[in-house]
This record gives sequence, structure tokens and C-alpha cells, in this order.
Amino acid sequence: MRELKRTLDAKGHGVLEMPSGTGKTVSLLALIMAYQRAYPLEVTKLIYCSRTVPEIEKVIEELRKLLNFYEKQEGEKLPFLGLALSSRKNLCIHPEVTPLRFGKDVDGKCHSLTASYVRAQYQHDTSLPHCRYYEEFDTHGREVPLPPGIYNLDDLKALGRHEGWCPYFLARYSILHANVVVYSYHYLLDPKIADLVSKELARKAVVVFDEAHNIDNVCIDSMSVNLTRRTLDRCQGNLETLQKTVLRIKETDEQRLRDEYRCLVEGLREASAARETDAHLANPVLPDEVLQEAVPGSIRTAEHFLGFLRRLLEYVKWRLRVQHVVQESPPAFLSGLAQRVCIQRKPLRFCAERLRSLLHTLEITDLADFSPLTLLANFATLVSTYAQHCGSSRNQKK
Repeated sequence: MRELKRTLDAKGHGVLEMPSGTGKTVSLLALIMAYQRAYPLEVTKLIYCSRTVPEIEKVIEELRKLLNFYEKQEGEKLPFLGLALSSRKNLCIHPEVTPLRFGKDVDGKCHSLTASYVRAQYQHDTSLPHCRYYEEFDTHGREVPLPPGIYNLDDLKALGRHEGWCPYFLARYSILHANVVVYSYHYLLDPKIADLVSKELARKAVVVFDEAHNIDNVCIDSMSVNLTRRTLDRCQGNLETLQKTVLRIKETDEQRLRDEYRCLVEGLREASAARETDAHLANPVLPDEVLQEAVPGSIRTAEHFLGFLRRLLEYVKWRLRVQHVVQESPPAFLSGLAQRVCIQRKPLRFCAERLRSLLHTLEITDLADFSPLTLLANFATLVSTYAQHCGSSRNQKK
């Protein structure tokens, strides 16, 4: 604990190694919470990252015991807020969503009930499907701060049922005001998730990675894309569906596509300024300066972008037709891509964000159906953005 205190004083990094069962979790929580109370302007928040939901719940219960001890010592309730945050799969209480088993299906169904264009349609036709829990939270939940205390996942769900609020968005909103936040590594390390959830968290925060020997695997997973032949076959179906949808929209509401084109000329920052419910996952890697640029002209219109994706898909399919393992650097992959199908690096960087913009413009509600094409777009953005720091490999099974 003395070494941890020195680390906090120095505002630096520290590595603590202790055997299992020696009380390192409660030691960390006790000292950092005491430091936070003694120096509230120096440490505004503790972000505790753990691997699994049971481990997150264990940390929350240790925090609850610690707060109870403080309140017993001081004889009064403390204005202290600590909470756990997990995925929609672990927090959703909507009866149509909770039976779903897989996280991507839960996320897709949630989006189909809460997207801004779905909610706009509900305003004109109340018979349409919607999420009453999100509507109630959006109307009243933001105005009432979460009462002080310690909240695990079950506590948040119980509060959500009692108030009629969505526990997931309540937790996401409340982490900005919480003294202690406990969640998975991915909420801080995976840019697709961190950009949506953790971007606004205070800089004067102490970050703890529990079981940190796993951190390299989490980082590798968050920046990796696994494309199989089956995934690429499903990409073909996604492209055909989008092509039909674009043709239908051009006949019925062409102005919608024109508005998107205008936004893309202005830059992705404006194009992606959607409501919190519209963003399924953020862009995997785009740096801030790229978001300020205009999207390359070759992928601005919906038809051109779909043709661009079709050429990319055919090239990746062709590269997977091998009978042995191949390892290749990104520059070599990009060079082959440019020579064979005339796709340059710059538009590839915008692929993931451009696809998200198109799905939003076409008002696609079930995003889970388009996860194969999203994977391909993420791969394109990753391989072109970090061309010097990652690699690609292929074999026959893929």
C-alpha cells in the first residue's frame, strides 16, 4: 500500500503483483478511495477494469463493504456513487430483448427499438415497436441523478424496473458523475466501444487493470478482425440488400441521399453527430484529424461506395483462395489491392465510418444482419490506418 501511495503521489504507472487471496482488491479500493477523499481535486474518479462479469460483481461488493464501513465510522450517509457497467445483454430488461442469447442480437434488437429514426416514426404512429424504458429514461431519467450508493448490475436492473428507466443507458449516463466505475477492459481498450462509452470520462482518474497479465490479449483482440469464407459470402448478401434499398430510396426519397452526400463533403464529424442510440459501435481507429476531412469523392455517393466495397470483397475472396498459410505486411497487402482492383489507401481509411453513415441514412434497424459487412469495413480501416504496425495472414481454412 505504501508503494501504491507513492505511485498516486507521482501520478505515474505502477505494477503490483500479489498472490491470489491476499486481499489486493480491497487494499486497492481502500487506499484509492481514501486518497480520493483526501485529494478530491487530484483524483476525481476511480476506473476499475476487470475481465469478467463475476469479477466485476466481486469488486462492487468489496466497494459496498468499504462504503458501509466509512458510513458506520462517520455516522452519516456519504455522497458517494459507485456502479458497475456491462453490456446490454447483462442490463436490458425489455421483455422482447432479454430472451435473446447472443450479445450482437441483443445490440441489434435494442437499436431497432431506440434508433432516432425509429423513435421519430413512433411519434407519428404509436402502434410501432419502441422501447418504453428508453423513452422514459430520455424524458425523466436524465433530470434525476442516480442517488448515492453502490450499484451492481442487479441493483441497476431493479431500479430500472421500479422507475421504468433503461438500466443500460442509465448506467452509461451515470458513469460521468460516479466516483467509482467498474467495467470490462474493453470499455477502455477497445476503440470501437471506448469512443462511445469512455470518451468523456475525466482525465484526473485513477485506472486499475485487474489481472493485467491478460491485457495484451485484450489489446490484440480489439484490433483484430477474423474474416472467414462464410463471412465473405454473407458480405455478398449484405451488399445486394443495400443495393436494393438504395434503389428504393432513390425512387421514394432521393433527398435523403443528397443530404448525406452534403454531410460527407463537410466531413465525418458532422455526418456522425448522431444520437447515442444510433451508434452501434464507433469507428475502430480513425484519428481525430481524419474525422475532420471530407470523405474521398470515390465513396461519397451510396452507389459508388457499394461498388467500392464489392471490389474490395472480390479481392479479399481472391486472396483467400490459397492452400497454405501466408503472412503479409499491410503495405504489401495495400500494394496488391491497388494494382489489382485500383483501390487506394485513403478511401479505405474511411470505410467503417462511411458504412455506418450509410446504414444510418438508409434507416437500417437490425444492424446485426450487417455484421459481416461491418467486419470487412473494419478490416479495411485497420489495415490502411495502421499500415506500419499490424499484419495480415491467410490460410485455406479462412
